[in-house]
Amino acid sequence: MNIRQFNQHIPKISKGVFIDPSAVVIGHVAIGEHSSVWPQAVVRGDMHCISIGQRTNIQDGAILHVTHAGPYNPKGWPLVIGDDVTIGHRALLHGCQVGSRVLIGNGAIIMDGTIIEDDVIVGANTLVPSGKTLNSGYLYIGSPCKKSRPLSAKEKSFFIYSAANYVRLKDQHHKNISEQKPL
Repeated sequence: MNIRQFNQHIPKISKGVFIDPSAVVIGHVAIGEHSSVWPQAVVRGDMHCISIGQRTNIQDGAILHVTHAGPYNPKGWPLVIGDDVTIGHRALLHGCQVGSRVLIGNGAIIMDGTIIEDDVIVGANTLVPSGKTLNSGYLYIGSPCKKSRPLSAKEKSFFIYSAANYVRLKDQHHKNISEQKPL
């Protein structure tokens, strides 16, 4: 089963969400309307909570996890993701906060306590170390990440385009799955 309760926490899946049968969503997780979780993605809210906004897509092989509360971090770090966010293939997000209208590139790693403000692009394979703040309106690249340049108007318009494209795609997948006959 790919949507699982952990202890007393049952994932809250809003209207119109698509979760691929090969993805796993566990525990204290809330997913906003019309979001999508694609093949082999893992959303594991077993030690803290994960909140995913509306029209956000978690692409193939992405890993979303949290940091537990303990002696080294008394409050722990939840994972909070805003609306209209695209999280690329194989990205890893761990106990961080992601604003709205953000693109996380394929293979990027975002570590504990990081804050990504609205309207940011994190380039493919970028490493964002713990505790960094990425300011609104910029592209960040590298390992460790560095502010590269301001985003263009065209790049900023891509956030909404990408989110809407994935809403259309998840609707097609819902339809295909419901119409599919056993092989």
